[in-house]
Amino acid sequence: MVTVRFFAMLKGLAKTEIKEYDISSPLPLDELKSLIKRDFPALKGLLDSRSVLVSINQEFAEKDAVVKDGDEVGFLPPFSGG
Repeated sequence: MVTVRFFAMLKGLAKTEIKEYDISSPLPLDELKSLIKRDFPALKGLLDSRSVLVSINQEFAEKDAVVKDGDEVGFLPPFSGG
């Protein structure tokens, strides 16, 4: 099972903080994003944005990352501040 966490405005758009996905084998991050976009249409435009950061097990992930059973994937909206 992969646990997906949405933070800040993404949590509001998804109307949930956590979504879990059962996966039978490692999954490219892009495929996980496709599942999320299917389940949360309000996030479609944002998930492919360069400004949304993705973490896997609390480390920033590259675009070509692979997600596996037991991973926690976080989606973080752009943030600013000083």
